Amino acid sequence: MIRVTRLNGDQFALNPDLIEKVEAHPDTVAFLVDGTKYVVRESVDEVLQEICEYRAGILAISYAMDRGTYRPHVPEQQQDIGDSSVVPFPIREER
Repeated sequence: MIRVTRLNGDQFALNPDLIEKVEAHPDTVAFLVDGTKYVVRESVDEVLQEICEYRAGILAISYAMDRGTYRPHVPEQQQDIGDSSVVPFPIREER
């Protein structure tokens, strides 16, 4: 999810996989595949940058999981709970 801001200042998360296009006329409008439109404060370039960073983050985490080096961030209030609820990624056997 990417974080964007409504014109009134409220932030919300938007699934970038559902964005069909982003236009500026003059406000930035994100059009979703289902026809929903969101007017946001960010420029088209900022929305595109957020999408790129979101997708790069997915690739980086996937790579770390594959290498066995991924350590999920655990918020402080959950550190006392014990083991993470993240399902471990299967370990590949070396051939």
